[in-house]
Amino acid sequence: MTHAHPHSRTDVPAHPRSGPAARADSRTAPRSGPADRADVQAHPLFGTSGRADSRTAPYSGPADRTAFRGDHGSGGPAALRIGYGTNGLGDLRLYEALGLLADLGYDGVGLTLDHMHLDPLAPDLVARTARVARRLGELGLGVTVETGARYVLDPRRKHGPSLLDPDPEDRAARVRLLLRAVRVAADLGAHAVHCFSGTLPAGTPPDEAWKRLVTSLSPVLEAAEAARVPLAVEPEPGHLLSTLDDFHQLRGLLGEPPPAVLGLTLDIGHCQCLEPLPPADCVRAAAPWIHHVQIEDMRRGVHEHLPFGDGEIDFPPVLAALAELTAAGYPGLTVVELPRHSHAGPELARSSLSFLRQETPAC
Repeated sequence: MTHAHPHSRTDVPAHPRSGPAARADSRTAPRSGPADRADVQAHPLFGTSGRADSRTAPYSGPADRTAFRGDHGSGGPAALRIGYGTNGLGDLRLYEALGLLADLGYDGVGLTLDHMHLDPLAPDLVARTARVARRLGELGLGVTVETGARYVLDPRRKHGPSLLDPDPEDRAARVRLLLRAVRVAADLGAHAVHCFSGTLPAGTPPDEAWKRLVTSLSPVLEAAEAARVPLAVEPEPGHLLSTLDDFHQLRGLLGEPPPAVLGLTLDIGHCQCLEPLPPADCVRAAAPWIHHVQIEDMRRGVHEHLPFGDGEIDFPPVLAALAELTAAGYPGLTVVELPRHSHAGPELARSSLSFLRQETPAC
């Protein structure tokens, strides 16, 4: 296994609430987004886009869908739908990356909007998205849209600007990116749009940062609800919103939107890093709000995404909990998240899928 570069490692202080620090027959066809259809029309929020009524209603959490078992005709629950993040395949062209994942037997992809992979700021985004939608359909790959590109908005500030920046224009730039991501996700038929809060700016009181986050996310939630694509916020170590408790604080401040509108990206490594509960218990506790899952190995208190086997996570219980989530109706992906390993991306994509298939309990 290839280890993360030593400079990628970030020691994470203890959170005040968390204690010390190709199986073609297992894939379902992705929802067909309007980008691959001829009858594209103007969307009231975004301009030229697809019709919201051409998509199925979003998943609202297993608590609301207990009757749905996710069967594939075998009488048993569906297998996990495993994806790989394109942020871990940055040395490949997008179409090469998609072809590689399909050939290996992945069920889908976590598509990070970035300069090398469906650049959200380059011209002709609608047309380029339509071509990607067609390719995903040809390969039988599901997709979740991710917005964690490091320098897509500012070449000098990692993940900047954020939703918390003091400058309203900077915050507005991030909001515009998220609105574009919602549009792309709708046109791809994606399961969800991922985002995160950003870090607390120096000199900003936490209460003020939470107000900025709520104000910034409100138009994004409106757009996501109109497009019927749920927003999946990720608790990120070191960010204002870093834990599951923080996610529920955000829900309260936003007036508790339904899970079909505002949900979670649950990163299993982040659970190992910060949460007081074991990762498997985090899956069960967060189940009603999960719209996207990221997975990798990690160590307690160290925010370093590691290949499977290089960290401390006990994966069979985690994968059993994810299998329960799938059986309860979760239609989304479990995406391998190795953003600092693009240099070994193709080999890690192969070995990661082999590990997860081997460790996942038989259905």
